[in-house]
Amino acid sequence: MVDARSGSDASVESSVTVSARAGSVAAGKAEPLPKAQNIDLEDPVPAPDQPPVAIGEPLLPQTETPASVVPPASVAADPGVASGSGQPVAEPQAPEGADGAALQVTQDAAVPPLVILGKEVESGTSARLSWVPAQSFEGIFSATPVMIVHGSRPGPVLCLTAAVHGDELNGIETVRRVLYGLDASRLSGTVIGVPIVNLQGFHRSSRYLADRRDLNRFFPGDPNGSLASRIAHSFFEEVVRHCSALVDLHTGSYHRTNMPQVRADLHHPEVLELSRGFGATVMLHSDGAVGTLRRAATEAGVPAVTLEAGGSMLLDEKSVNHSFQAIQSLLHHLEMVSKFSLWGQPEPVFYKSSWQRAPVGGVIFSSVKLGDTVTRGELLGTITNPITNVRTELFSNYTGRILGMALNQFVQPGFAAYHIGIQAPPEDLLAESAGSAGANEPLPVDEESDSSSSSSYEMPEEDPVEAPLED
Repeated sequence: MVDARSGSDASVESSVTVSARAGSVAAGKAEPLPKAQNIDLEDPVPAPDQPPVAIGEPLLPQTETPASVVPPASVAADPGVASGSGQPVAEPQAPEGADGAALQVTQDAAVPPLVILGKEVESGTSARLSWVPAQSFEGIFSATPVMIVHGSRPGPVLCLTAAVHGDELNGIETVRRVLYGLDASRLSGTVIGVPIVNLQGFHRSSRYLADRRDLNRFFPGDPNGSLASRIAHSFFEEVVRHCSALVDLHTGSYHRTNMPQVRADLHHPEVLELSRGFGATVMLHSDGAVGTLRRAATEAGVPAVTLEAGGSMLLDEKSVNHSFQAIQSLLHHLEMVSKFSLWGQPEPVFYKSSWQRAPVGGVIFSSVKLGDTVTRGELLGTITNPITNVRTELFSNYTGRILGMALNQFVQPGFAAYHIGIQAPPEDLLAESAGSAGANEPLPVDEESDSSSSSSYEMPEEDPVEAPLED
């Protein structure tokens, strides 16, 4: 009888093989994991001669072996210093290829291989691996690329994630520039880059997963939960837990744009130290909504921040370049790279922020620009009713800086239009953490009338940093 097995049958056999390997390990007959192929990330991927592997077919064996060159606890002890930096590194030996020619591979025996996604990545090498959700409907999920540069010297494991929301493109290009600009032979530690976490949303130009859920509200996930929760759990266990620090890249949502900014829970000393490494970038204190990747990672012992820049469905060179420079500065701060030129002037830290919403619907035109400093009572923009021609003016409730804003567009009543970083002393943060009753009290609201055909409006203050608009 002809053995005409389907892709599902083949994948089942692959899973059985993986189970057999796990059984061998339990019996004391551990088989070595396959070595990840060392590649030059500067070289583009050649077009395949054969059709790609069927979607849903396992591309990599699964492993339960935990992997981390530097455990997260080491960063918690001192997140600003690369573990083991400054120690002498053994002179690498160049192995010979099949034709006897020396291969350009730098490998330090003092740095163990990085074991991740069923592969061993040797020190001093770069690799492209793939992550597939552990629990997936056969034939539905594509493999998500994971790029790794495993340095020849000891150091932290920095993870860069982007496109957790599939319509946020700036982070994808930022991760590419960072990873392809690293030299494994000179790197202390490891950089793991996942440019497109939400591949489902990316393919559909959507913020959400196929089940219409926001992946960034389900971390660390649940293997028995919803589809989004299962995907979050798989990614968190197979990738995030190997990190000792994490930067999650995002943009503004729903036709809004954000000034480059680091969002971090500054209550955590390790996160505070990590956030100091981004050079000339505004910092905004925020706990982070429950279920966000950075909050879940921080609670799991992996210091994490969000790096926001630009808007969704747009590739903004200015935002991408700022994010790239900020991460280069962070690599230097973590002592993972030795050479970096400092750039820009220090930016302030905002311990509070507030969204001001559109009181009416209509066409919004802004009088301020992203990054502008505004004073209380200053005109932010106008909303004009296209039918009645009534114009409504929005005035700032606070003295602060425009960290995010709506693009000129038609808006509905209640649309979050201007995100203002409020100038406040650090003591307010301490008071808030101590449960001070007045820490989040709104400032007084003034209202002015322009004329019978034009009105002015200032929104009453709501909760600072509204979770649905963050990360």
